[in-house]
Amino acid sequence: MCVPAPGPQEVRIQVKAIGLNRADTMYRLGIYDEYPIFPARLGYEAAGIVEAIGDGVEGVAVGDVVSVLPAFSLHQYATYGALIVVPAYTLQKHPSSLSFEEAASVWTSYLTMYGMVVDAANVQPGQYVVITAASSNAGLAAIQVVNGVGGIPIAVTTTGRKRDALVTAGAAHVIAADEQDVVTEVLKITKNNGPEVILDPVGGPLLTKLIDAVAVKGKVYIYGGLSPEPASLSALTLVRKTPALYGYNATDVLLNPSKLGAAIQFIYEGIAKGKLKPVVGKTFPFDEIVAATKFLEANTHIGKVVVTI
Repeated sequence: MCVPAPGPQEVRIQVKAIGLNRADTMYRLGIYDEYPIFPARLGYEAAGIVEAIGDGVEGVAVGDVVSVLPAFSLHQYATYGALIVVPAYTLQKHPSSLSFEEAASVWTSYLTMYGMVVDAANVQPGQYVVITAASSNAGLAAIQVVNGVGGIPIAVTTTGRKRDALVTAGAAHVIAADEQDVVTEVLKITKNNGPEVILDPVGGPLLTKLIDAVAVKGKVYIYGGLSPEPASLSALTLVRKTPALYGYNATDVLLNPSKLGAAIQFIYEGIAKGKLKPVVGKTFPFDEIVAATKFLEANTHIGKVVVTI
């Protein structure tokens, strides 16, 4: 297949690393917010070296080391490939302190967590934040962002075998949902007040339990649907606690220039200060991208799954 020359306001990149995301899988399965149009492509994140630039491109030059913001439709652009063409506005020059693998792991998770933790929930020092699926790249980013604003992250994972890794990642408390009663443990940690904020990409029965545990007027952000089971909500619990339930995705930041600028600044400052550091869980070579996808979908990993070229 011939890779086209970049058009106006486009850049061609020699890819060094591709960050895999749950959104890639959802798009492929036809359960995302846009559906594949064949022939279809995949991928929202990558890092590499600028190889060619189109007319009108400013701010980047051939040879620059860059990463890609996930700010485009897969109907138009994608990042799975050795050479890719993307719009110039998606490019960020990543700090020299980050490897290509780390740079390909930054934007989707940190932009999403900035949007929920900082912009929407406005988490304050000392507030408790429950983070489910905490060993995922998004979960680890949430732990770091919550710590960065002075909140207290409570990590929820499936089994205790990930406890040490989550504590090392900065979790103040870890709950193993398959081994402990989540509501009991959350209330114990929060002195029966419940957490002010819950970040949940799982849904299903776990979400039901979490709403039972949330603080009065607490905020619950649902940003995924890993569980195929429905969540049931108690009307009496909603009346008694009056929590706010929100659906969330990163487009709230990506499509708002002022929010996006503030988010990028927050992330760069966090990286510079060592408060934010992408965790690369496992890497695969490009010819094993199918195995990498299956590994991601098995939900056993800690951190980002990255494909290298």
